[in-house]
Amino acid sequence: MTMDQQRSAMPPEERPAPAEPASTSVRLQILSTEHWSLLATRSLTWNESFARAQMFLSVLSAAVVALALVAQATQFGEGFEVFALVILPVVCFLGVASFVRLVAANNDEARWVVGMNRIRAKYLELAPELEEVFVTGHTDDARGLMVTGGWADFPTLFGLVTTPAVVGIVDGVVAAVIVFIAADLALGHAMPLAAALLGGAAFVVWVVGVRGYIARDRRRSTRLPHPIYPSSPQG
Repeated sequence: MTMDQQRSAMPPEERPAPAEPASTSVRLQILSTEHWSLLATRSLTWNESFARAQMFLSVLSAAVVALALVAQATQFGEGFEVFALVILPVVCFLGVASFVRLVAANNDEARWVVGMNRIRAKYLELAPELEEVFVTGHTDDARGLMVTGGWADFPTLFGLVTTPAVVGIVDGVVAAVIVFIAADLALGHAMPLAAALLGGAAFVVWVVGVRGYIARDRRRSTRLPHPIYPSSPQG
């Protein structure tokens, strides 16, 4: 139950007097506090994204070094393949977990940007003459989100070079190597070309899945609440 509903349910003689409108200085203080809070939260989101990507790449690097040592000791024999099928799935799982979290972090980023755009719109209500000095967006629709994020003029393939996409594609290479080694081991090393084709097909399917997941999640994240400050009167 909201505060207004609670107040309406009270007897008239027990209802508190309506609060007086806050002064301009108090409103500015509240808006500034919320603005800095969103800015700090956005910074934490970026830090987590970098940490997740760095953790995945560090584990991948360590796995490659371990595979190189085992390959040198076994001369790329069956022991190397068994070791690879033990360690690479762990790396692949970590990559999937990192990819999913990075996509979610991008959605969190969109929420914080929308909140800051709304605060800028309030700033302009208090001082409309300052609009010409704002280089970021001050509307809370998809257009304002793109302007503040700097995504309005990026090329179509920009989605393939974002941090989640890079992690997903690198993880696709790991998955393709797993499929190749497993297929080569199952075929008794008699058909390496067929194993390589299976690995290539696995990589293509993986990349398509990464692209589809990002696109689906982007559509979900752009379903913003009804804009309070749209870019045009029609929203």
